[in-house]
Amino acid sequence: MSTPSPTLPETLLVVGAAIVETGRCLVAQRSPTMALPGKWEFPGGKVHPGEPPAAALAREIAEELGLTVEVGARIGVGFDDQGPRRIRLEVYRCTIRGGVLQLAEHTAVRWLGPDELEPLDWAEADLPVLPALRALLLACR
Repeated sequence: MSTPSPTLPETLLVVGAAIVETGRCLVAQRSPTMALPGKWEFPGGKVHPGEPPAAALAREIAEELGLTVEVGARIGVGFDDQGPRRIRLEVYRCTIRGGVLQLAEHTAVRWLGPDELEPLDWAEADLPVLPALRALLLACR
């Protein structure tokens, strides 16, 4: 008789934007009405079934920040187990192509340089991406 394997958590694919300009990255603070209130993150959101990650990210940034972005290469992946599900965060480098920055869901945003990333209280899934972002920002100088 075989032992049943433990139930694997459901994985939710989420995309985040590393919006980079002049050696700095735009990061956002989660509002009190969101999960993980007060945590800092790469803005973005959930990928709908059948939706390409780049399209999901462009849609989410338009909805959350009022910006049109060009989605570039993936710079990193992070994970966070939240109860019965696992969050898989894929972060992509993005460039602003239009729009006016307006906060629809977040409390605040900041433009950070490579040496300003670590002091923030980051969401767990975002932490593994920070070294790659720091290297990217240093290369942009």
